[in-house]
Amino acid sequence: MRGKLLVSAIAVAAILFCVQGTGQAQEKEKAAAKKIAIRAGRLIDGKGETAMANALILIEGDRIVSVNTGGAAPGGVEVIDLSRATVLPGFVDTHTHLLLNGDITAEDYDVQLLKQSIPYRAILSARNARIALEHGFTSMRDLETEGAMYADVDIKNAIANGEVPGPRMQVATRAMTPTGMYPLLGYSWELQVPKGVQYVDGVDGARKAVREQVMYGADWIKYYSDRRYHFEADGVLHSMVNFTDEEAKAIVDEAHRLGKKAAAHAIGSDGIAAALRAGVDTIEHGDGLTDALIDEIVRKGVYWVPTITVGAYVAPGRGGNWTKMVDLEKVAFQKALKKNVKIALGTDAGGFDWKEVNQAKEFEYYVSYGMTPM
Repeated sequence: MRGKLLVSAIAVAAILFCVQGTGQAQEKEKAAAKKIAIRAGRLIDGKGETAMANALILIEGDRIVSVNTGGAAPGGVEVIDLSRATVLPGFVDTHTHLLLNGDITAEDYDVQLLKQSIPYRAILSARNARIALEHGFTSMRDLETEGAMYADVDIKNAIANGEVPGPRMQVATRAMTPTGMYPLLGYSWELQVPKGVQYVDGVDGARKAVREQVMYGADWIKYYSDRRYHFEADGVLHSMVNFTDEEAKAIVDEAHRLGKKAAAHAIGSDGIAAALRAGVDTIEHGDGLTDALIDEIVRKGVYWVPTITVGAYVAPGRGGNWTKMVDLEKVAFQKALKKNVKIALGTDAGGFDWKEVNQAKEFEYYVSYGMTPM
């Protein structure tokens, strides 16, 4: 499944398989009565082990009512001929940043927070949502606004209300770190510059921050478990843990108490271990996974979101340990695959420019690292 036929089919299938939540609510009444038949050369339904050949998909309004092999479309039904293409359900990207547009260097990040207003960044994020939809992604989990406060909630609502086209969204609003452990940093203490996260200190502060984010519309809670990634004599990728165990557990516990799930940015082995002790639901990035940590992830049923695309994209520009970290994650991925770790596709889009890289590149990495295409 390669080339333009697949790409065009993804774009069409993304809209047809997921009519609701794609920013077309203004057509909802009209769509409710409309009947469409899609003739697919091949159909991947996400359930079978092989693709179905010559599939006929019947849709009424926003529901798929039947999928059959062969046969003729009913009379009076609009037929879309994709007999030379592969059709499949919409994709899900579980790690994005709609309000970010490239983050290779510190300067890239600082310019966006210092020279672009939050309204302007929100306009660009609406563009990014449409790009994602046109690439076949019909659902996304956005994991932090990078200094744009709660603008991701506005974007989510605008899409759901049919004001702009985009995927269904789950949003995490403002990620959390302790004071002074995330950019913008290095400016004069006399200046009050924007912060890319919400600074959170102490157990009580952690619980209050979770409550505040949920109040403003967070679907997920995200925090930064670690920073300063480095290799030591044991060959393991280590890191400096940000929160005390008590603080991290308070974040996760309060999220769960309020019916939300918690995601942890955790790249080094120390940060991953701390996040697992805290009881998080997903590990984001996870380059430094060791055999023992992989076993722990399996035991606890935690999902791993590798975000391979962003690591490979930023490594050449950042230098240092980043290239080695990409290679290390490949080994970890192959081990995790053999041990049946629950792997969720996430790209960290926004860490790379939405206009330069198609999020579907992540699939290619997974296959080259050992997954079957199906």
